[in-house]
Amino acid sequence: MKNIPSVWKLIYSILFGLIFGIGTYNFIASNAISYLSDSPSTCVNCHVMNTHYSSWAHSSHRRVSTCNDCHVPHDNFISKWLFKAEDGMRHATIFTLRAEPQVIKIKEAGKLAVQKNCIRCHEKLVKNISLMTFQNPDHEAFENRFCWNCHREQPHKRVNSLASSPNAFIEK
Repeated sequence: MKNIPSVWKLIYSILFGLIFGIGTYNFIASNAISYLSDSPSTCVNCHVMNTHYSSWAHSSHRRVSTCNDCHVPHDNFISKWLFKAEDGMRHATIFTLRAEPQVIKIKEAGKLAVQKNCIRCHEKLVKNISLMTFQNPDHEAFENRFCWNCHREQPHKRVNSLASSPNAFIEK
């Protein structure tokens, strides 16, 4: 540090301050600490989730589950938090770049997590069903067949676009 001219020290200090300040601002503005919880109100930090939150809030699932109960893997602590981190970074990037699609569609990893969680919660109801190939994604009968193929309205309704319910009441 002794050989660095004082002008460069000043420039480095200013750049560090800007980067630290912008990072801190983004952390606070995005309510980042809330993502460590399992609270459903976290999901509506982004306005594009209003219709999903509203439809869940008016469903029977509201009394027994949160968003993360269905949408995040529960096989172990590490996979849960890695999934949350990866999904969260993708969501944050899309939201920051204002690249939200008009209709939100669940990604493949999310589909598998939701499917496994449907079975995890409803195991006693589905254990005798001949479609138990759902539990084994490697089984050939698993192709594009999910619980929501029949139970489409649970817990979200069919249409969940930004325009489907622009005045959805969100109660946090």
